[in-house]
Amino acid sequence: MLIHSIETRSVAVPLTKPFKTSLRTVHTAHAVYVKITSDNGFVGWGEAPPTHVITGDSLGSLTYAIEKVIAPQLIGKDIRQREVIFSELKRSMVRNTSAKAAVDMAIHDLYGQHAGMPLYQLLGGYRHEIETDFTVSINDAAEMADDAERYLEKGFNVLKVKVGIGEISEDIARIKAIRKRIGSNPKIRLDANQGWNPKAAVRAIRSMEDAGLDIELIEQPVHADDIEGLKYVTENTLTPIMADESIFSTRDAIRVLEVRAADLINIKLMKSGGIHEAIKINALAQSYGMECMVGSMIETKLGITAAAHFAASQPNITRFDFDAPLMLAEDIVGGGIEYGGRVIRLPKAPGLGLNREQMERIGKGVE
Repeated sequence: MLIHSIETRSVAVPLTKPFKTSLRTVHTAHAVYVKITSDNGFVGWGEAPPTHVITGDSLGSLTYAIEKVIAPQLIGKDIRQREVIFSELKRSMVRNTSAKAAVDMAIHDLYGQHAGMPLYQLLGGYRHEIETDFTVSINDAAEMADDAERYLEKGFNVLKVKVGIGEISEDIARIKAIRKRIGSNPKIRLDANQGWNPKAAVRAIRSMEDAGLDIELIEQPVHADDIEGLKYVTENTLTPIMADESIFSTRDAIRVLEVRAADLINIKLMKSGGIHEAIKINALAQSYGMECMVGSMIETKLGITAAAHFAASQPNITRFDFDAPLMLAEDIVGGGIEYGGRVIRLPKAPGLGLNREQMERIGKGVE
C-alpha cells in the first residue's frame, strides 16, 4: 500500500459570528485540505488551518510545506511501515506542525480504511461518543452573558470563556456577568490565551475564587515560554491550571510535567504535528498522573473529526473542546463526526468515516 500522490486544496468558510480571543479575531475559517491517494485506490484526507499567532502558519506556507517538502519525501513509501512514515514526516522539516498534522490525519484515515475499522477503534476504542464545550468569545460583559445564555439554551452545559484583554477587573466583571446570568450549575472554564502575566494571573484567579465564581480550570494564563511563571500560578492558586500553547512536543510536555508547572494539558493536533505525536504526549501525561483535554483551532469538521477519533480512543483524555464546526455558516464536509447538541458521535465507517464522493467534490476547487 504505497503513497501514490499528495495533493492540497484551499477552503474558506465564514463564521456566523466573529471569534475573538486575546490573540486574534477570526471572521472566516481558512484551511488547506490534504488528499493522499494510495496505489490501491484508497484516499485519505487531512486539514491544516493557518493559525499565524500560535503555530506561525499561513495558507501559503502550509501549501508549500506539504507540496514541495513533505510530499516528495513520502511519495512511494509503504503506508504499512508506520514508523518509517512518521519518522520521515517528523524529520521532513523543522516545526511546521500544522502541515505535518494534515498529512498525519490523511495517513491515519488510510490506516483505518486499510484495517476496515473506524480510526478511534484502531487507536484504542475507549468510547464512541464524547461531549464538547462551547466557547464564549471576548466582548463586553453584557454581550458575553447573552452568548453564554444562548449556548446553554442550545443544550451545552460547559462553557469555555475567553479572557485576557484589558484590565484584570474587566475580565472579572465579564465572568461575574456570565455567572449571574446562567447561575451556578453550568461549568465555566477560562482561557486567557497567554493574556496575563504571572502575578496578575494569581491576583485575578484568587479574586474569582474569593468571589465564589466556581471556575473549573484556567487555560494558559501566561506566555507560552514562561514555564516558571506557569508554575508560579499553579502553585499559588486553588483552581486547576491547564497548559496549552506551552506544549507543542513531547519535549515541551516533559518540561511542564517534571516541575508540575500545570495541572492539566491541552493537546491539539496542529501543535503536536498530528495524531502520532499526540498519542505520545498523552501517554507521557498519563504516566505522570495528569489528565488531558483535546482541543482545536478554528477548523472545519474534517480536522475536528480526526481530533475526535484520537480523543475518543484514550481514557486519559477527559475533556473535549470541539465546537469550531458549530461556529461556521455551513458544513462543507461529507460524513465524519455527527453533532447532537453537545454530544459528538463517532462514525462507524472505516478511517475517519468521511463521505468520499462529497470530499472529492470539495477537493476539486475552493469552496
